[in-house]
Amino acid sequence: MQPSVKIFSGHCTHALAEKIALSYGNGLGKINFLKFSDGEFQPVFLESIRGDYVFLVQSTFAPTDNLMELLLMIDAARRASAGYITAVIPYFGFARQDRKDKPRVAIGSKLIANMLTAAGAHRVITMDLHAPQIQGFFDIPVDHLDSSAIFIPFIQELNLENLTFASPDVGSTNRVREVASYFNAEMVICDKQRKRANEIASMTVIGEVKDRDIVLIDDIVDTAGTLTKSAGILKERGARSVTAFCTHPVLSGNAYENIANSELEQLVVCDTIPLKKQCDKIKVVSVAELFAVAIRNVHENRSITSLFVHSQRKAAL
Repeated sequence: MQPSVKIFSGHCTHALAEKIALSYGNGLGKINFLKFSDGEFQPVFLESIRGDYVFLVQSTFAPTDNLMELLLMIDAARRASAGYITAVIPYFGFARQDRKDKPRVAIGSKLIANMLTAAGAHRVITMDLHAPQIQGFFDIPVDHLDSSAIFIPFIQELNLENLTFASPDVGSTNRVREVASYFNAEMVICDKQRKRANEIASMTVIGEVKDRDIVLIDDIVDTAGTLTKSAGILKERGARSVTAFCTHPVLSGNAYENIANSELEQLVVCDTIPLKKQCDKIKVVSVAELFAVAIRNVHENRSITSLFVHSQRKAAL
């Protein structure tokens, strides 16, 4: 008899976890979090998970309580004799700390990888890591899903006449090039120089944008400074319209105000992180079905390559 699948959720990604479970065909498993007066918490599974495939859904955005909650859920599942534990992390926090780019700094994403493994996770399913090489920080399997499986059909529906793709910085070039090649479209690059984190000193555009309908693509939108500055410069250079697609809506600081007052026609994001408030220019699309297919394929020991190879995505979904 094949072990059954049980999907559980932490607090911060509960709405997405419900959609994933519904798409999979299961209800969410029952879990409770005991709270202590000092803020400490303890997860308790309210049903047997002995020998089961357990999928724990939790994004690890700020505050760090979300990460700690996931680690404790993994540990509790291991101690409850779960057969196979998969951490489903739609947004993998600390991914921007992927290398030692200055003296005396932490490599946060490597530390998180070690912590997840030490807690007892057998596998990780995540989406659009800020740096794909983070997969190599793990000594357990990592399934790295690609949001373009969701964004590409949406872009097709826009029916943009003179479609050109843009990377808001050099670091996103490979990501944007893959999508541009799918549409056989041109791409341009917005090259930025930073004074410090979240503060841009200057930006230049490499490529022709006059009378083009520009689609900006990035993995994270944080303060939206890079994104909105890119949109403004592209419009100054003669772009007809600028639409942005960003996987993870971190949206901190003045992000919502920056987006509302920007030249962007629309910002399309995924529900890997719940929005803090509504904005007329922001549209949310769900990753639930994509993660549900990944969970099913893991349980059935089937390949999930079809979820991130362009030619096979449509058939998989």
